[in-house]
Amino acid sequence: MSTTDTLARWLAEEKALLSGMKNGRSSGFLTPAQISSMTGLEIMQAVRRGDLPSGPMAITMNYMLMEIEPGRAVLQGHPNEAVLNVQGSVHGGWFSSILDGAVGNAIHSMLPAGKGYATLDLSVKMTRPLSPSVGRVRAVGTVIQVGRQVATAEGKILGPDGKLHAFATTTCMILDVKPK
Repeated sequence: MSTTDTLARWLAEEKALLSGMKNGRSSGFLTPAQISSMTGLEIMQAVRRGDLPSGPMAITMNYMLMEIEPGRAVLQGHPNEAVLNVQGSVHGGWFSSILDGAVGNAIHSMLPAGKGYATLDLSVKMTRPLSPSVGRVRAVGTVIQVGRQVATAEGKILGPDGKLHAFATTTCMILDVKPK
């Protein structure tokens, strides 16, 4: 499939996902009661449908959850001019943010009800620059291992041409979340 065809498919999938959201895409936070009553996968599926809010960072950084399954999450983003550095390329913070979202969501998808997570370590390596002209990129997060207290995952940012723009690994702490 050509780069143009892939980008067109990604844009169509994004449009379909946004139009299918009953409540639209909103920004906000999960409550301890929601985290305690739903598995991580159920939460992430509800965020994807628009039934629960996306985190404010996803809205600010212009990316969204496209796919979620046990141990795997795909975010799609468009780095716009607001995330450029003085040289006119995408700032490393944007790479880190979308990758942290992808690997964190992948881990979250494996957690039982009443469990949350926090990033302990995130290592990001950029392999080629990005600019807004790329249209969209996808960050794919995949779980390596989830234990009782610690989880690890890896992620990649891929352009519509299939080229690798960055990769990351993370270690997250698993937390108990009690309803208030």
